Amino acid sequence: MRHRHKAAVGIVFLAAAFATRQRNHAASSKAVAVVQQGVVVPPPVVKFSASDFSYAGPDTIQSGETIFQLTNNGPSLHHIELIRLDSGKTMADLGAAMKNPGPPPAWAVFIGGPNAPDPGATTSTTLNVTPGNYVVACLVDQPGGVPHIMKGMAKPLTVVQSTGPKASVPAADMTVSMKDYGYDISAPITAGRHTLLIGNHGTQPHEFELVKLDSGKTVQELLAWIPAPKGPPPGHALGGVNALAPYQHANEFTADFTPGHYAIICFVPDAKDGKPHFMHGMIHEFTVN
Repeated sequence: MRHRHKAAVGIVFLAAAFATRQRNHAASSKAVAVVQQGVVVPPPVVKFSASDFSYAGPDTIQSGETIFQLTNNGPSLHHIELIRLDSGKTMADLGAAMKNPGPPPAWAVFIGGPNAPDPGATTSTTLNVTPGNYVVACLVDQPGGVPHIMKGMAKPLTVVQSTGPKASVPAADMTVSMKDYGYDISAPITAGRHTLLIGNHGTQPHEFELVKLDSGKTVQELLAWIPAPKGPPPGHALGGVNALAPYQHANEFTADFTPGHYAIICFVPDAKDGKPHFMHGMIHEFTVN
């Protein structure tokens, strides 16, 4: 479950976007939804499947609110990191840049996507994409410690201007602000289905990976298992929101929370010492009764 993200510099200010979307979510569902002749227009669902080590999915999608759905068909953990390529850059340019040590260039903007679910599971994340060139990439580095993008697990994606009606903004019932190094959640997470509006207020990239621990297991056992897996894992990856650049716009993530003990973890390497952010305390544990 370990991820090896590189630091990226966001050019979209999260504060304004996050506040705007919070105001939208605070309104009634009728107020936030775009209605076409009395019919609510839901975001389109864009489906990707992952295996060791490739993606299957569309080459071109339209802009706007979009549900990115990921099905993990591989024996390993996989996720989608959506990277916008500015300044006319291509996936080949990104591949060359990733071979160099240090953070990726400013023209590679990490805007999130569905984080890793268990093998055989499906998860989704909603985000607003603008026209441009993107790369769908997997930065998970287990097994073997090599990020999957370096094994060819990347796919170009073109986003064109939407020609259809504007989709509605999914309604969220709580917000999560990622920071250096922690998670501020607007309300306790209770049993049931919840949609979380997640954004990054930190000065570094951060992610939201949700894990449900097996009965009697601890997050320390999980973190010890990841680099040296022996036997079944002590928990189950449920997905979440992948790395967002600093001050990057928010993603929505919906999950069914059943009773049990959970952990939200950031595996992004720190820009200063290279240690994953959970080693700086970026873990949030909670129990659902």
